[in-house]
Amino acid sequence: MDNHQKLVTMLAERSARRGQFTLASGRTSTLYIDARMTTMRPEGLSLVGQLGLEELAKAGWSPQSIGGLTMGADPISCAISYASSMTNMPIRAFTVRKTAKLHGTGKLIEGPFTEGDRVVVIEDVVTTGGSAIRAIEAVRSSGGQILGVLALVDREEGGRAAIEQEGLGVRVLVSAEAIVSRLNRNSGNL
Repeated sequence: MDNHQKLVTMLAERSARRGQFTLASGRTSTLYIDARMTTMRPEGLSLVGQLGLEELAKAGWSPQSIGGLTMGADPISCAISYASSMTNMPIRAFTVRKTAKLHGTGKLIEGPFTEGDRVVVIEDVVTTGGSAIRAIEAVRSSGGQILGVLALVDREEGGRAAIEQEGLGVRVLVSAEAIVSRLNRNSGNL
């Protein structure tokens, strides 16, 4: 099994749940994907970091920093940043708060993001694209140059198109269809 299939299997076994759910977008779904159940485990971090870094290279993106809306993007950004430390082009990770903090510096972006950085916005699960677009707006308003968006999972419900309407490319590591296919194979083995 290659690393991509290992990631699909982890997401299907650890992150995907069937039932009736209300998503962050407000939509309802019979499939819930809590990517953190994969991305916050050592083996998930390792795979996501390596595959994310490979996908950035395939896209031809050379970001100086990566990050997205907290909390889903955080482990993915950190995993890719860590994987990049073993290359000649290390990438810094940052996080975008949902609201600017009301104390201290009042920042919306935390971490080593610098104005003028070439940035790839990270998203855990894309449904409508709303979270990624919020992160894009925060980075742009702080002087970052967005190269594109890298998503761990695309639910294939129009989010990718919404992000592309912002004039940005989107790269995806795993489709919801691949996760559902793995779930169906796993249930057939019971």
